Amino acid sequence: MLDYFEDDLNLVLDNTKDYWQENKTFFISGGTGFFGIWLLMSFIFINRKLKLNSKIILLTRNKDKFLGKHKWLKEYSEISFLQGDITNFNFIEEDIDYIIHAATEASVKLNTEEPLEMFETVVNGTKRILEFAKLKKVKSFLFTSSGAVYGVQPSNIENIAEDYLGSPNISDANSVYGEGKRMAEVLCATYHKKYNLPVKTARCYAFIGPFLALDTHFAAGNFIRNVINEEDIIIEGDGTTYRSYMYSADLAIWLWTILFKGKNNNPYNVGSNQSISISELANLILKESKSKQTNIIIKTPLSNKPVLRYVPDINKAINELHLKVYTEIEKGVRKTIDFNKLFLKI
Repeated sequence: MLDYFEDDLNLVLDNTKDYWQENKTFFISGGTGFFGIWLLMSFIFINRKLKLNSKIILLTRNKDKFLGKHKWLKEYSEISFLQGDITNFNFIEEDIDYIIHAATEASVKLNTEEPLEMFETVVNGTKRILEFAKLKKVKSFLFTSSGAVYGVQPSNIENIAEDYLGSPNISDANSVYGEGKRMAEVLCATYHKKYNLPVKTARCYAFIGPFLALDTHFAAGNFIRNVINEEDIIIEGDGTTYRSYMYSADLAIWLWTILFKGKNNNPYNVGSNQSISISELANLILKESKSKQTNIIIKTPLSNKPVLRYVPDINKAINELHLKVYTEIEKGVRKTIDFNKLFLKI
């Protein structure tokens, strides 16, 4: 599997190689999701290229299910597993140098159907792993938060920065995810203040790349599934909502860099600052797929309502950490389509 991604993984290596040290142990929660797969692949690649003799311990609720889906991981001895739930996992005796807490990716289904479970996972899970980090006296702790902490982005702000003080609507139960991430950030800030824990925060936006789910609420994944299956792309709204999409290899560069070099208790937006409307995204995916059978159907007429946006300002990460968007969206879309055509049965 890693051979297929050699270009992407070399990109991660080239832009993080000065940060790695030998004989370190990493602990990752949420390592079985989209973020986790790219962190695992890039770690294995770099660990072997640089001969670091480091390892990752991956917290998962179901090791066998994960390895059944990603059998290729079994050949890499530097990856081991701790089975448990993020809210109550057993603390282990091994020394840990770095922790990445990426459990609880955005899930509209869970947020809508089981909001209390979502809240408990985000908040109580973060407190549990912060206690673990405090016990282990880690060198760095990275929390993957979300742009959802800002609430609805004002239509007159094209790119929203870290110092924006908006918030989710606390009278709306659907705000559980965003408000939970806000509370988790406060917990991180508290552990930094009280215990001097070196916490770093990545406020993540929207992404595209291999291993992105094609059957959830992610528009990019759904559209790619449509073109591969030669189905029409149905846009329920008017297509004017703006998002931005960072490619997965770029995401890995940003997360590793923030873990190693980010300022403590100082959030960084993570994503592309290049906005694209949902209808433009659908057309781009259709173009890159070269499908002749798919049509794009927009079900809602254009209105005079202000457009919705979910696009970050990333100048802070660019200026402080010398990061950038490395992969253009066209290339990211093309790589994602090609991967799914080759490896997945949709």
